Amino acid sequence: MPDHRVLDLTRELIARASVTPDDGGCQPLLAERLRAAGFHCESLAFGEVDNLWARRGTAGPLLVFAGHTDVVPAGPPEQWDTPPFTPTERNGRLYGRGAADMKTSIAAFVVAVEEFVAARPDHAGSIGLLITSDEEGPALDGTQRVCETLALRGETPDYCIVGEPTSVETLGDTIKNGRRGSLSGRLTVRGRQGHVAYPHLARNPIHLLAPALVALTTEDWDAGNEYFPPTTFQVSNLHAGTGATNVVPGTAAVDFNFRYSTASTPESLEERVVAILDGHGLDYDIAWTLGGQPFLTPRGELSTALAEAIKAATGVEPALSTTGGTSDGRFIARICPQVVEFGPINASIHQVNEHVNIADMEPLKNAYRGALERLLPVR
Repeated sequence: MPDHRVLDLTRELIARASVTPDDGGCQPLLAERLRAAGFHCESLAFGEVDNLWARRGTAGPLLVFAGHTDVVPAGPPEQWDTPPFTPTERNGRLYGRGAADMKTSIAAFVVAVEEFVAARPDHAGSIGLLITSDEEGPALDGTQRVCETLALRGETPDYCIVGEPTSVETLGDTIKNGRRGSLSGRLTVRGRQGHVAYPHLARNPIHLLAPALVALTTEDWDAGNEYFPPTTFQVSNLHAGTGATNVVPGTAAVDFNFRYSTASTPESLEERVVAILDGHGLDYDIAWTLGGQPFLTPRGELSTALAEAIKAATGVEPALSTTGGTSDGRFIARICPQVVEFGPINASIHQVNEHVNIADMEPLKNAYRGALERLLPVR
């Protein structure tokens, strides 16, 4: 008889409309299951964010599964083929907001540890689950705060698997062993407002900015390294003008972002931007926002064990990758030496009709269980 435990739990989680930062009752459901498997469960609330820390065992090493119950808003429900918070099976897929990002992973975590504990009650080390409802939002009171709490206790993981949807074409094809950092800036260039018919009486900040912007967009910031592609610079917005066609604007503002590798630092990038702008003689201000530091886990015990488990469960040889946006792995990496991410196919995340392949659920669970078996053997 087919095993539908991951599917059934995923359906229960999707049915809870946990739009960030609302957990929607997902964590109490998970805690009930985990307590039955011998886990000590704590609710760690910070601000309006609910977090769950569950642990079984007190010895090391500590292997943690980390994930988030919050989802992005579904958008207009009429754009969905079926209601976004009504889990619906169709053509071998399960549809619903959070199906891929990342309620299937969380369900697979839970069933994997239930099976593992039942089969190996005397396993070595400890198992933890860190579940937040603040990953899709500001990410201030979620995993970051839990990690700070664990660090103060001296309760730090040795290994962590984050259930982000990392697979691209086939379940198991990609493990993320790091993420690039994100550094944003708003550049405001000052000129002098005036009439377009009298340009000698004005200083057009757009014209002043243009050569510097070319220099910024054509600069080679770094060459990357073995694990990371080169750092990229992208302009996301350009603002200027009063709305009138006959007025030279007084200021021009540019929003830009670096996705940077470990070959650069926020400080080095900021210094180089300032040097380029000063070299063009601009009158300007920059407001910087550091969205996330990069993290990297070189090939080692965790990535090897997970890759072997994935191959055994799916027949696929996973590749290591550091592409994509930021994740809560950046916070966990501050207290955990080995952090990787692995989960379902990510093609539909944050989209209308988000879905996951039902046939991938059992292999996903088996991969997580296989990592447990390799890293926490029987004593």
